[in-house]
Amino acid sequence: MNGVLLVDKAKGWTSFDVVAKTRSIIRQLTGTKVKVGHTGTLDPLATGLLVILVGSYTKKATELSKLDKVYEVTMKLGETSTTGDDEGEKTQISTHQPTPAEVQKMVEQFIGQIEQTPPVYSAIKVNGQRAYKLARQGKEVKLEPRQVTIYSLKITDYKYPIVKFTTKVSSGTYIRSLVEDIGQKLGAGAYMSDLRRTQVGDFTIKNAVEVENISAEKISNNLIATA
Repeated sequence: MNGVLLVDKAKGWTSFDVVAKTRSIIRQLTGTKVKVGHTGTLDPLATGLLVILVGSYTKKATELSKLDKVYEVTMKLGETSTTGDDEGEKTQISTHQPTPAEVQKMVEQFIGQIEQTPPVYSAIKVNGQRAYKLARQGKEVKLEPRQVTIYSLKITDYKYPIVKFTTKVSSGTYIRSLVEDIGQKLGAGAYMSDLRRTQVGDFTIKNAVEVENISAEKISNNLIATA
């Protein structure tokens, strides 16, 4: 059994949870051990498209992890979070309410190639250890900025303090960092309160199986063989 399975991950599930469930069902289906992996994690608080690789397709993980991605993002202004998302400790920064024109003008400045420093609560390895593990131990984590590309960023709704937008980005872009940088430039502070991934390369969420509904039948009917 070889191919790609598109899964719509629910909030609270880790990417490993989805892989483990898929692997278990395939083993029951085939009676053999089959390799299962994915092309890029989604945080437990995030939802949306997870590209699961089955069998020989696990060899394509590095290649497919480099694909561009599309996200639906919810940003909360006025506060920052220690983790950059809703999980961390919040600090009020400002009560200033930027106008829609101010927000629009600011987000447009982030379109194109930008320098971005990944969040300390990330899975990047620092001296052999995950950055988020070091951060949780209270240790100082220094991550170097990297160049990423924001292809598009479109505001879909704004009612202070909530800004909703969709964005297409290059692989390696951290949406939490993008949100924090926008909030800082606005002078209002911001953190990412919700995130949903809707597209990875040409793979889209509309073709995904909801994680709760993964079954032997769903896997057999929805496994994609690509070139």
